[in-house]
Amino acid sequence: MTYQAPLLPSPFRCHRGGEIVGGQIAYETWGTLNPTKSNSVLIFTGLSPSAHAASSPADADSGWWEQLIGAGAALDTHRFHIICVNSLGSCFGSSGPASINPLTGVRYGDTFPDISIEDCSRRPSRSRSPRHRTSGSHRRPFSRRLCSAGVRGAPSRSRPPLISISGTMAASAHAIALRSIQREAVRNDPIKGLRLARKLGTVTYRSAAELAARFGRAASSGGHDFAVQDYLDQQADKFTKTFDADSYLTLSRAIDLFDLNAHGDPTVLFQRAELESALVIGVEQDALFTIDEQTRIAAALRAGGIPTQLERVDSVAGHDAFLADQPLFAAIIARWLQDT
Repeated sequence: MTYQAPLLPSPFRCHRGGEIVGGQIAYETWGTLNPTKSNSVLIFTGLSPSAHAASSPADADSGWWEQLIGAGAALDTHRFHIICVNSLGSCFGSSGPASINPLTGVRYGDTFPDISIEDCSRRPSRSRSPRHRTSGSHRRPFSRRLCSAGVRGAPSRSRPPLISISGTMAASAHAIALRSIQREAVRNDPIKGLRLARKLGTVTYRSAAELAARFGRAASSGGHDFAVQDYLDQQADKFTKTFDADSYLTLSRAIDLFDLNAHGDPTVLFQRAELESALVIGVEQDALFTIDEQTRIAAALRAGGIPTQLERVDSVAGHDAFLADQPLFAAIIARWLQDT
């Protein structure tokens, strides 16, 4: 079951101006918080997922990280109290463009404040305070994996570990160019544009090698020339049934505008974060958040005095490997957490 809570101050003043009254954050939890409140794992989602990362007695539907969360899993619910929070600005229970503005009684739509990654990162300090932080998703800049408010909000003031999966300290020109095309399509026609945006996104999330292996030049069974076009239609159909166009525009732009360097030297920022250790996972075939970006993240963490392990993963699933190759990621995370 996804819970909603007024975890934001009211009004919540946004980083780039504007404010949200009566803001809510949607979240789900698994496992039990220990008496010292020191066993929590906080999972930040990416652009599109809900807080439903795994099934539970309250919601038996499989989650998007089903193979990593549960009894005996990498994120072991016998050991950890796991919290997954839905992004501010999303349309899965957190305050966003699809929400009703309590001041007007109508949907926010494009009047929702200009959300930034800094805004999304501030919220954990008002929810549960995690012992570990892990990025259970991939479509967020690095600030979503590490934010000073969240790190310093730990109840025991302990030094939490960090896991970053396919992140970046600032979106590349290549990624910005792709997302700008997606946003242009959505602005021109919210329904058709959202379909096109999802199709383009799917091509960037997967690798050319995977599409070649799965589809090649196989014929379409759905009225197109090729089977890969059927696949893109399926992805677009699924996405447009659940996601809000204004939320897409809001979160996509927030990703592009964030730059960790705007807050100072990343090395100094990491020093101030007082992390115990860090695990950075990147995928060699990721064309959207490249392996070079993961290497730079790891180098900045190490320069900040944080013991950091960099794992370079081979997966033809590319940027979506954390979803498509969950056992591979589960093994890496489980090994690292055993020593943390």
